[in-house]
Amino acid sequence: MKMTSIQMKKKLEERLDENGWRTSFNRDKDTFRVEWEHSGEGITVTVPNVISKWQEKGEKSLDELEEHIREALRVMNENTELSGQEKNVYPVIRAASFPTETENGKKLVYTEHTAETRIYYALDLGKSYQLIDYQKLEEEGWSIDRMKEVASFNARSLEVSLRKDTVYGNDFYFQSLNDGYDASRILNESLLEEMKAECKGELAISIPHQDVIIFADIQNEGGYDILAQMAMKFFAEGLVPVTSLSFLYENGKLEPIFILAQKKPKEKKGDDET
Repeated sequence: MKMTSIQMKKKLEERLDENGWRTSFNRDKDTFRVEWEHSGEGITVTVPNVISKWQEKGEKSLDELEEHIREALRVMNENTELSGQEKNVYPVIRAASFPTETENGKKLVYTEHTAETRIYYALDLGKSYQLIDYQKLEEEGWSIDRMKEVASFNARSLEVSLRKDTVYGNDFYFQSLNDGYDASRILNESLLEEMKAECKGELAISIPHQDVIIFADIQNEGGYDILAQMAMKFFAEGLVPVTSLSFLYENGKLEPIFILAQKKPKEKKGDDET
């Protein structure tokens, strides 16, 4: 029997029935929201996406979602400080469409990255993290440059543990430590240069969601198609999707591969493809 949005709404309500919280369901947008009654801060999830993951993984998917929501709401209700927490400030990658301010109007600190992605900054709180806004910096007397320098240093210090697979003559290296910063490894320039130096072909990188990064040593034209399929699959599965596009790394710059294809028509399979 197919799960309906109303049925999933009831499941979520049962799991997230807590004093101090309120839940709501938007029929038009097919979204479910949990928020603090006193502040209105909370989380909104798209119900069809929740159903899709439930059909694939069953109740385990709801266990994971519930844990994520509970931890996020806990963090929202805490008064955190940056002072003395320098080692816990990290950059996080988000889609270019990600909001630039919180729901209560605080402007988030971010840096443009590519046409598809932005860099935001977060204070790690253990099981979750809190995005840093300009008000927080002002309250604690931190400059933007200081925060970015600290975050950049911490990103370079993140563990790198890659698993290699070879598919049709192309080498793919995966990392998914689920520490919240797998995609942030794309900001480690020394890692990118090291991977570039070891490549036999061209280096392509994919960050389909927050908790995975894929490096691809593309040695034939089919490698781009394989990477695109991988990226789309991971993008659909991610709790925090970033982009289904991959990037070519050349001369210290990241370039979306669909732009590359326009520059090199020979890499297309047919003139009618877009």
